[in-house]
Amino acid sequence: MTQTSSKQNGGKTKADTDDLPGPVAVLRCAREQLAELTGLAAESVSSFERTEEGWDLAVEVLELVRVPDTMSLLATYAVTLDPRGELTGYRRVRRYERGRADPPRPGGG
Repeated sequence: MTQTSSKQNGGKTKADTDDLPGPVAVLRCAREQLAELTGLAAESVSSFERTEEGWDLAVEVLELVRVPDTMSLLATYAVTLDPRGELTGYRRVRRYERGRADPPRPGGG
């Protein structure tokens, strides 16, 4: 039986990484934690990335319900979590009406 050195694994042993939650569990937990802290309903996670420090997410949150629904205000929150999925910080980075798309960027992007 061969063992992988911790140096080859970026300083982490297989046992260290086996007990960490996967992406689905982290996203679910992040939405619950953000909703509990802000009192706002998290509608979706629009992006996520595993980093050396844990996780970075962009979470879409319903901030203000309006009629018609296309006029409701949503916000994007940048959320950071530790490797175990515990929320370590968040901030609102964008606020927009549900029915509005971002303006086109130069070059068609």
